[in-house]
Amino acid sequence: MISFQYSHLRSVTDADVRAYRERLAQADTAIREKTGAGNDFLGWVDLPVAYDREEFARIRAAAEKIRRESDVLLVVGIGGSYLGARAVIEFLQGAYYNGKRKNTPDIYFIGNSFNGEELKNVLELCDGRDVSVNVISKSGTTTESAIAFRIVREYLSKRYTPEQMASRIYATTDKSRGALRKLAETEGYETFVIPDDVGGCCRSPAPASTSPPCWKARRRSAKPCSRRDWATTPTATRSCAT
Repeated sequence: MISFQYSHLRSVTDADVRAYRERLAQADTAIREKTGAGNDFLGWVDLPVAYDREEFARIRAAAEKIRRESDVLLVVGIGGSYLGARAVIEFLQGAYYNGKRKNTPDIYFIGNSFNGEELKNVLELCDGRDVSVNVISKSGTTTESAIAFRIVREYLSKRYTPEQMASRIYATTDKSRGALRKLAETEGYETFVIPDDVGGCCRSPAPASTSPPCWKARRRSAKPCSRRDWATTPTATRSCAT
């Protein structure tokens, strides 16, 4: 439950709060009943309890494979395509997860800027280590991520056969369209779906954000949260990594 403590704010009075109650109630109703503007992008409201169980099982199976076969996971994405995942991992393991002693892969987030030196440094950290990739983009044409993924594919092609490379790349993208979907089907990458009704900034409960935490998590219960749990539990602890 979210509470608003404003007693220390001189500019906010009880009257101010009461004046907003009706508008807040209207906004809450519009979101829950999906009747307001932009209601075609409210899939995130029910996603934690109405998710694809079969896909979630595939995510867990892929996570087990990555933990078993890889020393590094590269997550290629920008904005909502990676920030939720990063927040979950840092909430549970801290900002220096990669420096810890552990039996799970290091995870590096790339493709969220045009910093070529940073990408070069990350790839140097991958030298001599087995690598898997989770590229996350609904369209596949976001410039920063598309460039980074192209460079990563070139890097992997020098280390693995085409078949080995395809088995190490996972694409989280649109269900049926887009450049990344087409590439994944052509190359044989395993894919996970970003629902049509979930916008970029609301992807924390979607495969875009639940996949990377699973890659590093030890096997734990996959029991889904109840609607009440979802409403009262911090985002990070709702992920499949907990």
